[in-house]
Amino acid sequence: MIGGDPLLSAVLLTLALAASVTGALLVVGSPLAWWLARSQWRGKEVVGAVVSLPLVLPPTVLGFYLLLALGPNGPGGAIAGLWGARTLAFSFGGLVIGAAIASLPFMVQPLRNAFAAIDEDVMEAADTLGASARQRFVRVALPLAMPGYLVGSIMAFAHTMGEFGVVLMIGGNIPGQTKVLSIAIYDFVERLEWEKAHVVAGCMVAFAFLVIFSTLVLGRKVAQPMS
Repeated sequence: MIGGDPLLSAVLLTLALAASVTGALLVVGSPLAWWLARSQWRGKEVVGAVVSLPLVLPPTVLGFYLLLALGPNGPGGAIAGLWGARTLAFSFGGLVIGAAIASLPFMVQPLRNAFAAIDEDVMEAADTLGASARQRFVRVALPLAMPGYLVGSIMAFAHTMGEFGVVLMIGGNIPGQTKVLSIAIYDFVERLEWEKAHVVAGCMVAFAFLVIFSTLVLGRKVAQPMS
């Protein structure tokens, strides 16, 4: 639990959540994006569609099913029982899981595009020189796909920073534990504290502009053929 000033607590909690989700997605998203970009399996777009579902699903729908999954009667309850808890919902750990699922396409799609743009001749040359599959990925693919990693990390971090529906559904509004900035703004508006809402919302608008600008610049590098 993060104590102290409620607004500072929300800021720190939001940053911790966004950093945790981005780190988790870098680990999970890399092999998934690599497989989606390089696999020849015809059914891979089914997996791609599942990964992209959070882009079109209403946050309340995604949050509802995550709440069931993380709750006491779902898999999350069984996992939480390992350390004596009843549920993963309404906890920081549950927020990380839910926000990671909601932000998954924002990491996977840029990585997939970056991996797909790598010239196949480069990978074949590495294979000819005796590089193993792991060496080809680490020494060749990763450096060439670095712009995609930057874009994916920025987008996942920013999306998590601004997530509202999913975190409210599975985390509630617990100060110091699950109350992030987006929920703090909602509280300010409900209490008619317009000045505080303006300050926080304005900062997030500026942050969103910087994110979009950064991704546009980096996106040009991702779109260039990698050879």
